[in-house]
Amino acid sequence: MLIHALCDYYDILAKTGQVLPDGYSLVKIHYLISLTEDGEIDDIISQKENEEIITAKGKVKINQIPKNMKMPQRTEKTGIEANIIEHRPLYIFGLNIEDRILTTQDRTEKAKKSHEAFVHDNLDFIEGLESPIIQAYRNFLLHWMPEKETENSFLLGLGKEYGKSGFAFCLSGYPEILLHEDDLIKKRWEEHYQKDINNNDRNYISQCAVSGEKAPIARIHSKIKGVYGGLATGSVLIGFNNTSENSYGKEQSYNSNISELVMRKYTEALNYLLEKRGHKILLDDITVVFWAMEAEKSAEDLIMAMLYGQSDKMNAKQTETMLKQLLENSKKGRITETQLQSLGIIDANVVFYMIGLKPNSSRIALKFIYRRKYADILWNIAKFQKDLQITDEIHPVSLKKIKEELISPKSQNDKVNPALLTKLFEAIIYGRKYPEALLSTIVGRVKKDTDLKVNAIRAGIIKACVHRKTQREEFHMALNKLNVEPAYLCGRLFAVLEKLQQDASGGSLNRTIKNAYFASAASKPVMVFPKLISLAQNHLDKVKRLSQGSSYKGMRTGTYERLIQEIIDPMEGEFPGSFDLLNQGRFIVGYYQQMQNFFIKNETKQNGKEEEENHGN
Repeated sequence: MLIHALCDYYDILAKTGQVLPDGYSLVKIHYLISLTEDGEIDDIISQKENEEIITAKGKVKINQIPKNMKMPQRTEKTGIEANIIEHRPLYIFGLNIEDRILTTQDRTEKAKKSHEAFVHDNLDFIEGLESPIIQAYRNFLLHWMPEKETENSFLLGLGKEYGKSGFAFCLSGYPEILLHEDDLIKKRWEEHYQKDINNNDRNYISQCAVSGEKAPIARIHSKIKGVYGGLATGSVLIGFNNTSENSYGKEQSYNSNISELVMRKYTEALNYLLEKRGHKILLDDITVVFWAMEAEKSAEDLIMAMLYGQSDKMNAKQTETMLKQLLENSKKGRITETQLQSLGIIDANVVFYMIGLKPNSSRIALKFIYRRKYADILWNIAKFQKDLQITDEIHPVSLKKIKEELISPKSQNDKVNPALLTKLFEAIIYGRKYPEALLSTIVGRVKKDTDLKVNAIRAGIIKACVHRKTQREEFHMALNKLNVEPAYLCGRLFAVLEKLQQDASGGSLNRTIKNAYFASAASKPVMVFPKLISLAQNHLDKVKRLSQGSSYKGMRTGTYERLIQEIIDPMEGEFPGSFDLLNQGRFIVGYYQQMQNFFIKNETKQNGKEEEENHGN
């Protein structure tokens, strides 16, 4: 399904000229080598461009990135093999650099062999071609001697950039005259490429497993670049390296029976998507790639914004506005085509794909693939964002922030189980129940991180898990005094007792009952709350004494007593013996919402329309 979908997407891109023609590769070029007519280097010209990056904190960072240039297709073979119009410094110059010193020496003589292959192949290729830039290139190939260029000031000036940069050739004084764009070079290359393809294709012709047509089968598949954790030179999605994987005498990718044409299409399309920031996000160590089966990009922008917080075209504020509109317009149960059209978004019935890629030692592994209608995916993501909201103000929560809340803030090495993230992503896309491990992980984090406040994201994750598991809306966006679930009430009570302790101390405590008792109270309330209630009597006495002074700003004793009684009464004087995972989640949400309620000033509360002052006058 994936290969077929990528081929279809390639055809869509080809109609608008967004993919490379056959026989060419995009190459990242950092510098131009300016050649005189005699083939001498008279300058190294930077081709790096400024790119604005939005950091996780919302700040703008300027990065310098190389320019992508269309060059004759790069070699995919291992070992020493030169490209036509080479871009790699080891081949072009035949020099290594160590500690800012250029040298021809290395243990395997790779620099020497690489340069010799480059000179031989390219002199043969340009034989009989004449133009000013080609003649300069020919002279460079004939006269450049690596052993005499170890003090070359232009190369030494590149420093550490030398070995990891890509190079292209231009004519001195005319940086716009590029060797790889010369008409004679392009014509010769296309003839050479077609001849090479025809010669290779005679080896094996069979029925393509994807197109169903009889065609030359690809022996080696082009590499995929841009997958997080993959090799800088790229990795293959389909490859057969071991003889044990071969069948019926076939070798390498002949086993996959994918034609050269299909191979080129799917690799070009996937590389195109991976090269575009708006088509991918990072889910821990899985690269998630997504695309709509149409040429426009509005679909990917909105998906990117709602999963990642923002996109190239939508900032956080625009994302919030769009999400509010979607939720407001979709109260009937799903997003309709009319609603999408009113928001200026693509056809609701357009097919949308999402895939997860992760490299291993030799290939790229496909971790998941989802195919849904765009409206269905968008609606499920909108529901996911709605699930996470714990206040009336809607703020989209990115997957990155969720991942951060699942690990200890004190650990540098703690990682989220990739299987959990994959299951979470599947639950989001298909609108299913969230994985049980998500609730257990976040509850565990809250119980362990007792020195931290329970924040809106953690409380929102728990709320989302409870709602989908019970299939009912248990929690409001604010404190719900009509919620008489014992676990919710116990969470509220713990928040009240903690606030009472803080007021009794005059706000001078470094540690509260939360540090010592929160985890136990959330798990076995009957073992903890009697002791806390007894301790609260001392705190009430202190509050009573402190409230007689003019500097006291906390709630009064009577307010605390009424609030404690209000919470305890529905439990009929008995604390539950223990709470399962779901009830521990309810406990934490009750605690969070009660704590948040203390910071609400005189307002008309949503539940009961009761007015309550924060400082209890």
